Amino acid sequence: MSPIEPLVFTGLSALTITACALIAFSRNLVYSAFSLLGAFAGIAGLMILLGADFVGIIQILVYVGGILVLYLFAVLMTAGIGDVKLSNPMISVKIAVPALLLLLLLLGKLIYGTTWFVVEAPQAQPTTAAIGQTLLKEYLLPFELISILLLAALVGAVAAARREVK
Repeated sequence: MSPIEPLVFTGLSALTITACALIAFSRNLVYSAFSLLGAFAGIAGLMILLGADFVGIIQILVYVGGILVLYLFAVLMTAGIGDVKLSNPMISVKIAVPALLLLLLLLGKLIYGTTWFVVEAPQAQPTTAAIGQTLLKEYLLPFELISILLLAALVGAVAAARREVK
């Protein structure tokens, strides 16, 4: 393990936890949606750090490239989204704070009460090439059938969303 790896892990963890806290506690929906970008990027970085490079890249492509953009369009295109008022914003705090304290107490007891075994960390190996070879050799037919199915779904979605021009 390189000496910079714990620093990168700590930075990505701090980014993810901070972004998740901003999502949960922000009163502005647009800020929450943009904080989601930090959470997704932090999770993708942690996946890549763990050696699951394919999962990390897919996290960036699917969630940041697709889901987050969809959320942002939905939030920014909705008229009057800033005028939404919370009716009882403090009622859930009375339940959430004791539940959080109980959870933290139980987790602390579990962490400090467990005897942890120290094992040698396995060497992280890239997985993208192996997944690509498997998809293009052993699973080529299902891969192509799924691509045809997705193409048909895309054509169907365009046909359903298209308005008739008179």
